[in-house]
Amino acid sequence: MTEVHGHHEHEETDDCLDLVTIFQSLPEDDLAKISTLVSDRHFKAGEYIFSAGDPADTLTIVAHGQAKVFQIAANGREQMLRVLQTGDFDGEAALFTSKDRTSFAQALMDTNVCQIHRSDFQNMMKSSPDLALNMMNAFGKRLVKMEQQTTESAVSSVEGRLANYLLETGAGLKQDQFELPLKKKDIATYLGTTPETISRKLKSLDNQGLIEKKSNTEIKILDADGLAMVE
Repeated sequence: MTEVHGHHEHEETDDCLDLVTIFQSLPEDDLAKISTLVSDRHFKAGEYIFSAGDPADTLTIVAHGQAKVFQIAANGREQMLRVLQTGDFDGEAALFTSKDRTSFAQALMDTNVCQIHRSDFQNMMKSSPDLALNMMNAFGKRLVKMEQQTTESAVSSVEGRLANYLLETGAGLKQDQFELPLKKKDIATYLGTTPETISRKLKSLDNQGLIEKKSNTEIKILDADGLAMVE
């Protein structure tokens, strides 16, 4: 491995830890310890990051990109649960409990993730009581923040959430014009609304000159700053 490659991986690991709220309040020493446990992986669009039935023994952090998390319903249909974007993570409970995954995560574009395995993490917690205590405090803060965010997201409009989703998607794909990587019904599930409302709001953003609807599934961002201001 060349020095440059190694340095790049180390940087990506640091980025991952910076992105995860439960690690942000930890002292530098603790972060340095945790960064030695992190491994980086790259997935192309369409590849599975994890599947139902896999052991849920890993915290997965999205360093860059977008993935959908879904279950297969009894009738064989996909049931969208959530979308993971840059900075989101899945499976923090896996650091503490042992069980199998019940859902799938599929990359919607080129996606880089960082992963930490439970056994590594728990061994570190045992060897460092200070780190264990700091982690518990960090989890407590995260729970409080999640409650605040739930209240805030109920206040922000569907149009604001859709504008933010389009910005995140464009940033992930590194382009202003793109095919929507999710079906409208899945975007609706993710944003807590209906497909009809998504169609209406896309038209509204188009009318305001913020985006241009090239087709039913392709959009072009015309005014990123304006989109970021939509509430």
